[in-house]
Amino acid sequence: MIPFSPPKIYQEVIDGVAETLRSGWITSGPKTKEFEQKLLEYTNAKRVLCVNSGTGGLELVLRWFGVGEGDEVIVPVYTYCATANVVVHCGAKPVFVDVGEDFNIDPGKVRAAITEKTKVIIPVDVAGYPCDYDELNALVNENDIRSQFKQRSENQTKLCRILILSDSAHSVGAEYKGAKSGALCDVSVFSFHAVKNLTTAEGGAVCLNLQEPFDNDALYEQMRITGLHGQSVDAIDKINKGHWEYDVVEAGYKWNMPDVLAVMGLIELKYYGDKTLVRRREIFNQYSKSLEGYQWAQIPPYDLEGKLSSYHVYLLRINDISEDQRNEIIKKIFEKEVSVNVHFKPLPMLSYYKNLGYDIKDYPVAYDNFSREISLPVYFDLSDEDIKTVCDAVIESVESIINK
Repeated sequence: MIPFSPPKIYQEVIDGVAETLRSGWITSGPKTKEFEQKLLEYTNAKRVLCVNSGTGGLELVLRWFGVGEGDEVIVPVYTYCATANVVVHCGAKPVFVDVGEDFNIDPGKVRAAITEKTKVIIPVDVAGYPCDYDELNALVNENDIRSQFKQRSENQTKLCRILILSDSAHSVGAEYKGAKSGALCDVSVFSFHAVKNLTTAEGGAVCLNLQEPFDNDALYEQMRITGLHGQSVDAIDKINKGHWEYDVVEAGYKWNMPDVLAVMGLIELKYYGDKTLVRRREIFNQYSKSLEGYQWAQIPPYDLEGKLSSYHVYLLRINDISEDQRNEIIKKIFEKEVSVNVHFKPLPMLSYYKNLGYDIKDYPVAYDNFSREISLPVYFDLSDEDIKTVCDAVIESVESIINK
């Protein structure tokens, strides 16, 4: 069976984890700080804070911005549930909007959804393909949009407009008009979950890019404290002689990244640009070359219009089929010993959000994308022979259904 997305674990990663365990630093320590610095250099963000998950990073930023009951946060319907769940955790209302043909949030739909209650927009770089950040950044700075904004917290008053918080879980290494993901809007959050291109098993990072009057260094310290139960002194500070005393300045959360995970990220990042992204792009190109000649194959965008993907997921769509036909195709592909997946089930189709009154019929583009989508395997050790096997399985399976 060809698996869908096993992680690439270098021997250097195994050795690095073992060395870190022997060092005694298994919680947040010097490796976490080093990983933050390397991510900062890689993305050109103003400051980077490592956390225990992308989900934790999103919620950390929402709570820092004062999002709560009575507020609205605009979220694309085509995303993993975490993007909306964090809004619910904060007591606010997720306002869902439809997406475009590229799977990403539609700026026009965003504009129509903005009200005086809107505090944050969370675009999602689905499959690692960047959103239209110039349009979104310009939108929140328009005079008419800014005049609607009702500040309800100190940080909202300082920003005096809607915050753009990118769910960049998929897009480490992606580029938009020459700039790296992580530095494309106010704040971006990465995920380093086990299935991501760059993994620390579990983990994430908050990339801060706020303009004056914000001080991103000060924000880093504030968010670090919030993510460590509000404790003013971390483990590194406590190793200094006589420096045991600490205070708790707020009822914070437990969102810090430990060194034993950060060391994995450090080694993964070392090979990321020259090896990981190169191989993933080769896989994308081979899939496209093999499938683009078939009229039923809709090739996903990944290197277009000043946008370079991180090549996280290959989102193949099959033209002119139903959801049931798509499901039958997937079943046949699995029978040929090839693992595939679907990214994602739109949020209004999930029981929790459906029970809140959201209806997938209100989001026709998202449903159309979902109903025809099949995610193909993409991982570093996928061989050229494996890619041919995948393509053969897809072609035979699709044609056995559409030619019935």
